[in-house]
Amino acid sequence: MAQDSAAPSGSKPQTPPPQRFAVFDGDLDAEWLALYSRARALAIDTEAMGLIHGRDRLCLVQLCDAQDNVCCIRLARGQSEAPRLKQLLENTAVEKVFHFARFDVAALAENLGIAVNPIFCTKIASRLGRTYAPRHGLKDVVNELVGVELDKQAQSSDWGRVEELSEKQLTYAAGDVRWLLAARDRLETMLQREERWELAQRCFACIPVFADLDRMRFGSVFEH
Repeated sequence: MAQDSAAPSGSKPQTPPPQRFAVFDGDLDAEWLALYSRARALAIDTEAMGLIHGRDRLCLVQLCDAQDNVCCIRLARGQSEAPRLKQLLENTAVEKVFHFARFDVAALAENLGIAVNPIFCTKIASRLGRTYAPRHGLKDVVNELVGVELDKQAQSSDWGRVEELSEKQLTYAAGDVRWLLAARDRLETMLQREERWELAQRCFACIPVFADLDRMRFGSVFEH
């Protein structure tokens, strides 16, 4: 069941609302699957009860395309599949853009059995490209490259109350994906200019391996 509206309320005045905003329970509907399947790339983020895979369940998945069509998918406790979302995220014709993809890719695999491919990670791209910068969090990357200041006040909150998520939480969730594609394009330009684009692509290809290591509690296997 979807709730479709112009935008979630609560956005800062200087931030325009999404072109379109929808909230789904359990999975995408056929219309939004078709809409997103036509995209060259999609921005994706997730919200979970915590950071430990297998203990902390996945609660929310957010997506946005280049036309600023944003949706949030609320996942019920114990839900183990979302067929339309799986079809979309495993579609190799659509690039999936995350910030710190390692966590999201592991969460989607652990909770919904989704093998995301292909992947672009703006955090890895930032570390390879923005070597002049000391911080590579989403807020810092978007602020510098896109000129938008993200509101992170709802970052640490109870995402498990899926049916009762506040407008503030949904606004926060939408904001985390709306600017990722613009940041991705600016980072690719930077990486191409600095001749690090091929290296970045090789790093992105390794993300599913690191995600599996994290799920199996071997996340520190490469540490000294």
